[in-house]
Amino acid sequence: MTTPPSQGNPFAQGEPQAQQPQGENPFAPGQPGFPHQAGQPGFPPGAPVPPQPARRKVSFKTIKNIVIAVVVVGVAVGGYIASRDDAKTAAVGDCMHRGSSNDNDPDLEVVDCKDSKAQYEVVAKIEGSFTSSSLASSKCEAEAKDFEYTYTESGRGKSFLLCLKDYKK
Repeated sequence: MTTPPSQGNPFAQGEPQAQQPQGENPFAPGQPGFPHQAGQPGFPPGAPVPPQPARRKVSFKTIKNIVIAVVVVGVAVGGYIASRDDAKTAAVGDCMHRGSSNDNDPDLEVVDCKDSKAQYEVVAKIEGSFTSSSLASSKCEAEAKDFEYTYTESGRGKSFLLCLKDYKK
């Protein structure tokens, strides 16, 4: 029968090796070679506690990117809301407001007929392209006899003609 190799550091030179008595628990508290662990039963309550892992801080770059995203979404939503009330959304019976005195770009927008800004009423809306004012007028006469003004829009999406009259409050 051969003896088992001794426990401990096999590379130690000339140091006496500590032998564990056989039959005893090598992991029992107070045994040499095992450090005391905080929070374990049988150890003093003042033992050091390992530090908590540090929380990750939000970087300036992350905050900047969030702010930029919020601004972009805000501009997109604002543009959508602003474009909903323009002439292409007008229907027969809607009231319109002229936002510009420029005859080439009157900036018509749909407003509530109870609003004090209401100036015109849409009496007809005709889809298609109308290149001359005389053609537009003849189409409006065929659709609505009481029209007073024509407004054509083309080139940006659908082309159409609005036949308008003054709104009587």
